[in-house]
Amino acid sequence: MSTSIAGAAPTLDITNAENMRFAIVTAAWNSHITHALRDGALATFKDAGLDLNEDVDTFDVPGAVELTYGASQLIEVGLYDAVIVFGCVIRGGTPHFDYVCQSVTQGVTQLNADCDIPVIFGVLTVDNEQDAIDRAGGKLGNKGAEAAQAAIAMVNFTRRVKNM
Repeated sequence: MSTSIAGAAPTLDITNAENMRFAIVTAAWNSHITHALRDGALATFKDAGLDLNEDVDTFDVPGAVELTYGASQLIEVGLYDAVIVFGCVIRGGTPHFDYVCQSVTQGVTQLNADCDIPVIFGVLTVDNEQDAIDRAGGKLGNKGAEAAQAAIAMVNFTRRVKNM
């Protein structure tokens, strides 16, 4: 059971990944960033005791907008306890950034509202490439590892709720 004190973050179960199966969908656009996020997640899953050949499947899609479709297809096959999507959208001089960010955010939100398994949002939406590098294994850590921890926590949450 999770407990917390006032002002402190609750304790989440991110270590028990027993009998879990995950899918990771990674956007190929900005692959030097997205693959670093994916690799951070894989390392976290391995540290949690998962067999990366048996318990985690990885898939690539062209860009961030396609992440929602990729995740929806993986949800439909019914093989996974959670899906993580990784993308990286870097602000440019046109409104394209806003449209892409809005599309993927709304898509993942809709999947989480409509589906029975969690979809973890691992999409960096940054002002410049250095911001992305800092979050994909740089000075701010690896947000991919954090996404894997969130996936484990959400599967444990889902199992707890379904067993009530």
